[in-house]
Amino acid sequence: MRSKLLTTTVAAVLLAGASVAQAQDSGFYAGAGAGQALVDERAYDDEDTAFSVFGGYQFHRNFALEAGYTDFGQLSPGAAGADLELASAYFTAVGILPFTENFSGYVKGGMQRWELDTPIPGLTGTGDDDGRDPVYGVGLQYRFNDLVSLRGEYTRTEVEDLDVDAAQVQARFDF
Repeated sequence: MRSKLLTTTVAAVLLAGASVAQAQDSGFYAGAGAGQALVDERAYDDEDTAFSVFGGYQFHRNFALEAGYTDFGQLSPGAAGADLELASAYFTAVGILPFTENFSGYVKGGMQRWELDTPIPGLTGTGDDDGRDPVYGVGLQYRFNDLVSLRGEYTRTEVEDLDVDAAQVQARFDF
């Protein structure tokens, strides 16, 4: 099921990036990132490497819509229990605040569909291995030129009553 979610998200990102951009402040973009996933809640207190791919359309300098996929790795509980292997596909609205011509900050919020490799009894109210919950984050972006930007991003992914955070460095490519 995780591979279907990843395949669908990657296909959407690649199709979105196939179009030609209209200007520096608008157009399609895609990117990838890596960083640290962490959880410090309930029996879980662990970190692992997180990877993401994303793509979107920036309508103007202050607003974009973005879709992506994040693999949070494997997070282990501090005591006995099942490992948390989490992946998420998300769709967010992005508010952008330019500080200079090349440097900006942004906030994003939306919904995600998360999947656990195996259900963890007691973690989710239903014992399911997937669900939908909010996702939100903040970031900074530096635009090197009209095509390449570097982003630092911190997101919080809710998995029913558990919060999983990710701090990542991401490369963004505008088309």
